[in-house]
Amino acid sequence: MKVTSSDFIISAVGPDQYPDDALPEVALAGRSNVGKSSLINRMIDRKNLARTSSTPGKTQHMNYYLINEMMYFVDFPGYGYAKVSKSQRAVWGKMVEKYLAERDTLKLVLLIVDLRHPPTSNDKMMFDWLKHYDLPLCVVATKADKIPKTRWPKHIKIMKQELGVLPGDNFIPFSSEIGLGKEELWSLVEGFISTSGAEEEDLPEVAAEDAISDSEESSES
Repeated sequence: MKVTSSDFIISAVGPDQYPDDALPEVALAGRSNVGKSSLINRMIDRKNLARTSSTPGKTQHMNYYLINEMMYFVDFPGYGYAKVSKSQRAVWGKMVEKYLAERDTLKLVLLIVDLRHPPTSNDKMMFDWLKHYDLPLCVVATKADKIPKTRWPKHIKIMKQELGVLPGDNFIPFSSEIGLGKEELWSLVEGFISTSGAEEEDLPEVAAEDAISDSEESSES
């Protein structure tokens, strides 16, 4: 996709603040400081639209970015940062869970993980929850540029095995620094936002909140 316009719209804290224009939405989930903002900036070819921070846990809302006036990236609060209070993590978890369960315009969830390291327990929990309830999903393994290219296959194999990624599941190695995976990810996103989406499932109020609210120290940025 050629991005000709991109704008920050709102930091929403609940459904009453979500856009009501029915445009398709692509959500980004991942632990604190995994590179979600950097991924958005690379995808839209802008340096600072999505604000990056050296302070994990700073994103506390659902940040909406309008792309080409035709779709949104929705950046979730990062999970697994222990210095955020348990009560605040619970609030984030309920907000994200409600969104995933009820948002009709959600077309795809990008689960952002760090290719340098095995997935965290929260990564695994979120992956399992999304898979169990058959939500459209792509695992995006960021920071590939931080490890030698010759080691990519090994790290990809470990990530897929430990998450439980199956043949046919969407998995894209990515680097915000060098642009690796950008075109593949846009191609996937365009495919999902151009369809009406799968049938909705009734989602119980479980596990997604746990994935957000579990206290687990964030590792390297």
